[in-house]
Amino acid sequence: MSEFDTNLDAGVVDTLEETDRKCPSCGGVMDYDPASRGLCCPYCGRKEEIPSDAGEPSAAEELDFSTAESVENCDWGTEKKTVICEACGAESVYDSLEISAVCPFCGSNQVMEASGKDIMAPGGVVPFQVTDRQASDLFRSWIKKKWFCPKLAKESAKAKHFRGVYLPYWTFDAQTDSDYKGEFGRDKVKKNSKGESVVETTWYPVKGKYREAFDDELVCATTNHNQSMLMGIEPYRTAENKAYKPEYVAGFAAERYAVGIKEAWEMGRESIRFKLRNNIESEIRRKNQADQIRNLKITTRFSHLTYKYLLLPVWISSYKYKEKVYQFMVNGQTGKVSGKTPVSVPKVIIASAAVIIILALIIWLCR
Repeated sequence: MSEFDTNLDAGVVDTLEETDRKCPSCGGVMDYDPASRGLCCPYCGRKEEIPSDAGEPSAAEELDFSTAESVENCDWGTEKKTVICEACGAESVYDSLEISAVCPFCGSNQVMEASGKDIMAPGGVVPFQVTDRQASDLFRSWIKKKWFCPKLAKESAKAKHFRGVYLPYWTFDAQTDSDYKGEFGRDKVKKNSKGESVVETTWYPVKGKYREAFDDELVCATTNHNQSMLMGIEPYRTAENKAYKPEYVAGFAAERYAVGIKEAWEMGRESIRFKLRNNIESEIRRKNQADQIRNLKITTRFSHLTYKYLLLPVWISSYKYKEKVYQFMVNGQTGKVSGKTPVSVPKVIIASAAVIIILALIIWLCR
């Protein structure tokens, strides 16, 4: 038996009935619509609100990190699962990380159970607010502002079909209390014996305490996409998340997390420490009119640590220029664009030459 066949034996998964919701007017399957923030039939245009149950939370709940049960990585990316479509009964094979897709046989939405053994279900979702048409307009505006991109590329760049996907993220809240010590320096410009201007720095010891609360420190939990590009479309307004409902992902692809909460917190903690160092250095400079800082040592205690598991919206597409494909992404909530563009060598040469000329002029004027 092949590895592929073995993976298929992992289980047959049924789709959820809520996301095979039939349009009362024409019988088509309704999708989530970013424009109306509800369900919409792609065939007749009928719109419906997403139902809400009394007493259910409106947003994802903050969970206590110390009581988290599933803290190890859960990377099921090499496994497969068979999904049975509720609408037509057809069986399709998907990567086990996928939460939702579209049936290739009848076009029905296929939203699977979001949790399983040793797998957390999403606590919330930030729904799409930017439509695919708006994403296309934002991309064209973005690439026009790329000065080093060749003019022909700007004029010919047309995005291929946009793919809307909900990607998994962890968010962390934490109270931090830091003790720091080091040295700050104040610079003074003096003339040496040759009449040249030199900078002399006088150093002073410094120590203190610093307290800061962090809210929704974001950690990407997918390993299937370009991380620098994903960071380029941040931030998200995560406070606007909705409590998870399968209707929100109907008609879109969605992924489970591949980075477990334990590893995610290690990443989030390092990110917080980096921000703390910058903030503490800024405070030292401000309080002491300091020009330089050195030998800074920081000890930080973390408390009141909570987390959420969210699905965040991303539009993914690409365009071709001179037989090379360039991918880009659009934040499905804010519309921020990030991606790669071709580079015009003549423009780079012109810019470099201009910088050299300006620097030479500054040096000549300072003589």
